[in-house]
Amino acid sequence: MNKNPLIIVIGAYGSGKSEYSINLAKQIKKETNSKVSLADLDVVNPYFRSRDAIETLKKDDIEVIAPETLFKHADLPMISPRVKGAINDASKSVILDVGGDPTGCKALGSFEDDIKKRGYEMILVVNTKRPSTMSVSEIVDMKNLLENISRLNITEIVCNTNLMEYTDVELISEGISIVREVAEKENLAFKNYLVMNDNDNIYPLEINGIKKMVLEYFLAKPWENKK
Repeated sequence: MNKNPLIIVIGAYGSGKSEYSINLAKQIKKETNSKVSLADLDVVNPYFRSRDAIETLKKDDIEVIAPETLFKHADLPMISPRVKGAINDASKSVILDVGGDPTGCKALGSFEDDIKKRGYEMILVVNTKRPSTMSVSEIVDMKNLLENISRLNITEIVCNTNLMEYTDVELISEGISIVREVAEKENLAFKNYLVMNDNDNIYPLEINGIKKMVLEYFLAKPWENKK
């Protein structure tokens, strides 16, 4: 990973990309102790958004760029001008949490020139048990759509195949097999599969050469009471 990278995290609804974005921001902060900004560009999905972890991230001195308080829970494509400033500030690491849909990609594409000038990594988070990403062809189609709209290239893919409490090693292995085929077909880096820390001990450090990345749980489900 480059010093002070710009990392775009993208994925469909239910992929786990916002949870991954938050954990990635905390990991970079811990490993580098540099300035880190996490920008919430998920402009459609009303749930599981990184902006909902603002207070947690502030405790780690991680800046969260999201709609101001009045519009915190809005579903509208409201993009803070601070995003452009963060992208152009090479003194800090920046993570862009982007919804994997045409609206989210259009928002991302509005920063195309600045992103390409700085240099970037773009990570697609995939749960092969979610609609529209259950097969190699579906994932490739989504990848092509997101790239065409954003005018940016996905460089890495991460497997987050799960069925919540019904997840087991066999299910994850099946997901890894599908994601590996996509990675090989599309020439993408594929290094990690994701699990949550409440049950990570039941999963091996590697499955078929793909390393486990353990995520801390930050985003409450809509039906849960937030602590």
